[in-house]
Amino acid sequence: MRVGFYTTLAVGSGALAYELYTARHPPAQFAWDPTKKTIAVLGSGWAATSFLSGLDTENYNVVVVSPRNYFLFTPLLPSCTVGTIELRSIMQPMRYLTRFKKREVLFVEGDCKEIDNENQTIHVVDNSEIVGQVSEQKIPYDYLIVACGAENATFGIPGVHEHACFLKEAWDAKKIRTRLMDCLETAAFPGQTEDEIRRILHMVVVGGGPTGVEYAAELHDFLHEDLLDWYPDLAGKIKITLVEAMPHVLPMFSKQLIDYTEKHFAHNKVDILNNTAVKKVNQRDIVVQDANKELHTIPYGLLVWATGNTARPVVQNLIKSLPSTLQNQRRGLVVNDYLSVLGAQGIFGLGDATATKWAPTAQVASRQGAYLARVFNTIGPMDDKSADAAAVKAAVEWVGPFKYEHLGSLAYIGGDRAIADLPIGVHIGGALTYYFWRSAYLSNLFSMRNRVLVAFDWTKKTVFGRDISRE
Repeated sequence: MRVGFYTTLAVGSGALAYELYTARHPPAQFAWDPTKKTIAVLGSGWAATSFLSGLDTENYNVVVVSPRNYFLFTPLLPSCTVGTIELRSIMQPMRYLTRFKKREVLFVEGDCKEIDNENQTIHVVDNSEIVGQVSEQKIPYDYLIVACGAENATFGIPGVHEHACFLKEAWDAKKIRTRLMDCLETAAFPGQTEDEIRRILHMVVVGGGPTGVEYAAELHDFLHEDLLDWYPDLAGKIKITLVEAMPHVLPMFSKQLIDYTEKHFAHNKVDILNNTAVKKVNQRDIVVQDANKELHTIPYGLLVWATGNTARPVVQNLIKSLPSTLQNQRRGLVVNDYLSVLGAQGIFGLGDATATKWAPTAQVASRQGAYLARVFNTIGPMDDKSADAAAVKAAVEWVGPFKYEHLGSLAYIGGDRAIADLPIGVHIGGALTYYFWRSAYLSNLFSMRNRVLVAFDWTKKTVFGRDISRE
């Protein structure tokens, strides 16, 4: 038995050492081949990264264009706003992925300003603070994968862009962190009036989806696990309010888990205002309308906007350039069962950039990316510059249309509690579900590096508490 243990330990250690070594030593790659077709990929999110991970680049030249040079594990982004997890622990540089592909992948950090469907080119602009002599480029493609995600929807409500914090990108988490510490230190400033202290310490979250609920949960943990010790004079004056326009939070979960979450929030003194719509955002307060159509003013110190999505400008412009009879959805591109954009030539849409029957979640985007990679891997060997179009079409049809099977939904609700809605009809919540939530997220992180860093951050928080410094 002892020999078997040491053998297992040696094999496991050797496998880990090999994985760590290969992660730091990328192999040689095939050079760019003008006889191969070019795939341009817009984005570095779930859909784009899943597509690139599964794509065999031996048969294609690939160009990736994104305004950020990393993949962000967004489900853990709320944890970064309060220091539970460090931002870099959930970021994976795109070159860590592209450098390990069989053929060289050209990565361009920049904004795609225009998609020319007729000439099959994309117009890319450098978005760096330091700009060289060449800052714009038109890049030709044979296939275009639009996986650039979506941006926050404000629904035309005045003042949202000027005064609210969003929670979609790494810089959003940094901004929220800074404003949160601003609220605490400003409230602690000598001579501050009692009314002003209570306003500044009122944290309002708009949006009762998973992002809004998880942020409110993380904020509650931060305020009650760490700030009670370091800001004792302010502890009893801090208030959290979650505003939701629908009758209940987390509408995608079962009623059992919705009730559990709302009761848990009530126990933690996190106020939920259901059936409440925001009408206007001011610098110091928001105007809301309740279920009785009555207007109320809610003062706040920090406002986090975690509502729905809307199409990015480049996607909106592409929609306008295509036949309106086919592209008739404002929230994104209309695609067929093979994820091909209707009315376009050689363009595919993935994730939040599209308007489909599936929810705009990381799970859907990731599965779509993997599916499309399988399609291109199937047609790759026959898809050179002189490929027979009929044969390529037949190969695509052989793969079959995209089919999505939901694997379940998870959400953290604070106080070391989580909820899980599983497709087998299981609806669970509590402390054990919290550890399931943690293990599921760890297993879905991009690399061994990310898993180690996140696990270390969780351990560090438990032992030392969260860092309350500003940056």
